Amino acid sequence: MYPFIRMAYAIARSRNAPPLPVTGTHVSHHLCLPWDLDFWSELNNGRTLTLYDLGRMPMLMRMGLTRMLRGRRIGMTIAGSSVRYRRRVRLFHRVEMRSRCIGWDARFLYMDQSMWRNGECTSQVLIRSAFTDGKGIVPPAQVLALIGRQEESPPLPGWVQAWIAADAQRPWPPQA
Repeated sequence: MYPFIRMAYAIARSRNAPPLPVTGTHVSHHLCLPWDLDFWSELNNGRTLTLYDLGRMPMLMRMGLTRMLRGRRIGMTIAGSSVRYRRRVRLFHRVEMRSRCIGWDARFLYMDQSMWRNGECTSQVLIRSAFTDGKGIVPPAQVLALIGRQEESPPLPGWVQAWIAADAQRPWPPQA
């Protein structure tokens, strides 16, 4: 089940936080609860992606996007992701999550999120996200202009560009 109560709590905690620049880092703290575990008593890989939502939504709120998106009936969807898992997160472990937008292109916004425990990164995800309305994808620059942000995207890091290029090589639809 989606953690609606945890999401409401994460948003409420960030409600009075200062506005965040488009490429600023939102830091949040989370606890691994019993329903987040898999059969090996560690944070489930799918649940990890769900918990990353708890950092991403407050980040977008602090950037000034969420209210504007709802008001204009623009949605935001995940268009791709790549996750690295490196350290176990066990029951009642606290993690620090760092969420930031690292840039955009003509179609997608790219975000980098990571979880940290005792100074070590436990996992990291690269997210490609699209803004959408009834007509399709809305360019990120157009969406950012709606909140008064006219800046150009910083150059995407080489590892992100390589991921974009590699993902473009994958056949779609996949071969049966």
